[in-house]
Amino acid sequence: MVELIKPRRLSPGDTVAITAPASWADKDQVKAASSYLEELGLHVRLGETISMQHGYLAGTDEQRAAELNAMFADPMIKAIICARGGYGTGRMADLLDYELIRANPKIFWGYSDITFLHAAIGRLAGLVTFHGPMLIDLGKEDVHPLTIQNYETLLRPSVLHYTEEISPLQTLVEGEAFGALVGGNISLIVSTLGTPYELDTKGKLLFIEDIDEEPYRLDRMLNQLRLAGKFADAAGILICDFNNCMPNKRKVSLTLEQIFNDHIISAGKPTLAGFKIGHCSPNIAVPMGIGARMSTYDKLLACTEPGVEA
Repeated sequence: MVELIKPRRLSPGDTVAITAPASWADKDQVKAASSYLEELGLHVRLGETISMQHGYLAGTDEQRAAELNAMFADPMIKAIICARGGYGTGRMADLLDYELIRANPKIFWGYSDITFLHAAIGRLAGLVTFHGPMLIDLGKEDVHPLTIQNYETLLRPSVLHYTEEISPLQTLVEGEAFGALVGGNISLIVSTLGTPYELDTKGKLLFIEDIDEEPYRLDRMLNQLRLAGKFADAAGILICDFNNCMPNKRKVSLTLEQIFNDHIISAGKPTLAGFKIGHCSPNIAVPMGIGARMSTYDKLLACTEPGVEA
């Protein structure tokens, strides 16, 4: 693992680039959502992938990777925000220049399929990245104020302090733990296993979330993570939102609680559930790689420092 580095905070007038490293996005939605960033005093530059379609991808792997590399290399761009997720980031991970990324640290922001890039950039470039709401999330009619406020922290750095003032938290395994925050979407975390970008959970706080997965599929993925030692290696575990993860194909099903018990609680690590992180509203942004404390006694997750340099 390389030494951790943080990107610099944004200032009014800075340029923020929008890219689509996975599936393609609706350009009109992207433009509409960009207006909020402009209201913060930022200049928005749309990448060419916003207008590309290659099947379910926003351009070929080479096109998407080249755009992301170019955005990191461009000194005028101070932050890179993903328009949406979908599928495809793992396909281009081996086309990224991680030395270039490390030499040009800047804010990189997204979630869902972007989990693969968070894992890859964190492991090979050592850059703190942000698991946070996509740009198109800002354009939704029912977007939560806390989802929007996440972006303001990029101009006015703050330390993440998640308590039950945001959402109720449930203790599954009592205890306290300290470690760097890692994780994201379960499907993508599993897809890193056995690759050069495999998520390292040793001594870290692992957070997990997913959407539209049936319990038996989550069972399979959690079992794989358990067998790979990811829960046993972690210092603590944060169970986040599992939006619409209901039985459909197999009506007779184990509950999510039973599955968590079989694969996570059995690891015996301090475990809290109920975090509004992921495919949910609000969607609270998390600085990946930053040290944090979790406590089931105090019902909190508290980072030790901001995710950006002042």
